[in-house]
Amino acid sequence: MKIIASNHFLKFKKKSPARLQVEIDKKVKEILQNPEIGELKRGDLKGIRVYKFKHETQLLLMSYEYSENALYLYTIGSHENFYKKLKEYL
Repeated sequence: MKIIASNHFLKFKKKSPARLQVEIDKKVKEILQNPEIGELKRGDLKGIRVYKFKHETQLLLMSYEYSENALYLYTIGSHENFYKKLKEYL
């Protein structure tokens, strides 16, 4: 499956500490193994899935969408204004 990451996703990952970068890579692999692991959204975000995970004490959310041949990684960040930023991005 091909992975397509947005600039927002790549910028967040690049600015993150090394341990968080490794954790993000692990979570992307988990999503590749089971694409339906994230919570499916409704309304304005129909078709988008959000996967929640903890890094140390911080809760992070990762938004993505998948099709048969590609995984689209949209945004990643803390819960604060996450959905608002995701709507703006889309």
